[in-house]
Amino acid sequence: MLAVVLGLISAGAWGAADFSGGLASRRTGAYQAVLYGEAVGLPIIFTAALLMREPLPTLPVWLLAMLAGALGSSGLLLLYYAMTMGLMSIVTSVSALLAALIPVIVGSFVEQPAGPPAMLGFGFALAAVWMISQSKDGIPDLLAHLKDLRLPLLSGVGFGVYFVLMHAATRHATYWPMVASRTGGVLILVLYMLLTRTSWKANRTAYALILLNGLLDIGGNVFFVLAGQAGRLDISAVLSSLYPGATVLLAWVFLRERLTRTQWLGIAAALIAIVLFTL
Repeated sequence: MLAVVLGLISAGAWGAADFSGGLASRRTGAYQAVLYGEAVGLPIIFTAALLMREPLPTLPVWLLAMLAGALGSSGLLLLYYAMTMGLMSIVTSVSALLAALIPVIVGSFVEQPAGPPAMLGFGFALAAVWMISQSKDGIPDLLAHLKDLRLPLLSGVGFGVYFVLMHAATRHATYWPMVASRTGGVLILVLYMLLTRTSWKANRTAYALILLNGLLDIGGNVFFVLAGQAGRLDISAVLSSLYPGATVLLAWVFLRERLTRTQWLGIAAALIAIVLFTL
């Protein structure tokens, strides 16, 4: 039950981070918002590691966490880039679905097989991730843009492998592996900015939103790690992957964006999945 609660908190934090990050991107550009949002979390998690007096992990664990962070941030870059191509509903649904599916597949091999209620819950949760992310014309859009799925698929692979690697890196430690992960993420973003000669300047009106995005994102990471430590990789990853639901609900509340029937059905499917995971 604890893993379910922590996974849901992670999804809420990540969904709110995407909402604030999306607003920041509108003001200053996606790449600047991603870079500085990632950078905000680094001193916070570093300070937490010092205060908790957690022993430093071994070099293999440190490198594994850095690789996880680099892949996660690469997935985020691909996600934002694909969104600039006007495929937001497709990008979000395909990316989030694959991010949830990869840990389920890996978890079935490296952990004890889940029971029938949990397996049914996976089905409802994966359907929920897909439906919540859909626009009114989601399925027709998907069929019309099958050739454009390369970037969303790569983004989802980055997120899914991040889940798996971070679960492995945080079996015996929490905060230092997250420092390593965030360091790897920031380094890959800085390298991308240098190679593409992207402007480093951020609009001042986006500072508060970038700060909020960074705080929420690092919170989502912390609760995902804690959920994985309290329970199974597949359950914690699938629940954390429900983050589009929080983004959609926040857009509904604050931006008055209407939810489609499919999105409401997705929210209902997510609630059913949560109940099944607690059985």
